[in-house]
Amino acid sequence: MVLQTLVARQAPQGLDVLVLFAASYALGAYSGPRRSAAGLALSAPLVVLCVDGSRQLGELTGVPQIVGTARPGFGGIVLFVIEILACWMAGVMVHARRHAVSLAARNAALERQAAETVAAEHARIARELHDIVAHHISVVVLQAAAARASSQVADSALEKIERSGRQALTETRRLLGVLRDADDDTGLAPQPGIGQLPALADSVRAAGLPVSLQLRGAHHSVPAAVAVSAYRIIQEALTNVLKHAGPAQADVTVSVTSEAVTIDVTDNGAGSPPGETPAGGHGLTGMRERAAVFGGQLAAGPRPGGGFAVRAQLPLGDELPIGGPS
Repeated sequence: MVLQTLVARQAPQGLDVLVLFAASYALGAYSGPRRSAAGLALSAPLVVLCVDGSRQLGELTGVPQIVGTARPGFGGIVLFVIEILACWMAGVMVHARRHAVSLAARNAALERQAAETVAAEHARIARELHDIVAHHISVVVLQAAAARASSQVADSALEKIERSGRQALTETRRLLGVLRDADDDTGLAPQPGIGQLPALADSVRAAGLPVSLQLRGAHHSVPAAVAVSAYRIIQEALTNVLKHAGPAQADVTVSVTSEAVTIDVTDNGAGSPPGETPAGGHGLTGMRERAAVFGGQLAAGPRPGGGFAVRAQLPLGDELPIGGPS
């Protein structure tokens, strides 16, 4: 519009004004708040010059005004500026509305993804618990059958034990069939525990992350279900360090008492793992779910001196025998 006014020495009128209205709306609708306001502030003086006619532009450029060109009054200029601002505000409102809808859709998608992650973690925990329970039930069944064969106790009592154990084992396997994915081929693999943490640390070191591991207390006496969750929490925490911390060193401490298993995983990296991130990356959500299964807690966040820290506590109740091997 300014170029047109300079060349034609005539203020915009008719359809030219509609172009200015459309440009003002587009500025508000398709730019962010800061860029939109900056664009309006930069273009407003030029728009006023256009509307004010070629007289002012002629004075600025030295080009004489064509005779007969009308110059609008002050009220007309104010009215035009108000119309420009109204179009711009309409664009800003449309932009804000689109942004709000986009944020709502993104939040809904994140909530669905988080719910799916929790459900997947629940299924994984259930599968691991199945393997542990199935093992113990199998032992009960075998012992009851052996006792019956030796005829050292009443056959009727042992028969009830054996029948109940077999039925429980059958129902547990049926539950596993519902929970296990079609492509899940880990059903027969032994479940890891605290005793397998040195091997996990070695594999992480081989991947390029220096890891120090300290095991304190009678970790061999930790119940299998708790040991599996402790292993998984540490595995996920170290995976997050590998993915997000950059060049770093990780320290893992597992302390076992008669009341709880306490896990500390820290690193000194420049980055920090995201709290609930996508794809395999809702790691912290999964770790919290594992701690919650046993009534425990998990805290995670950046360290004051840099790096990231994960601390989990898994209560044992009365399940941990005291005086076991350390």
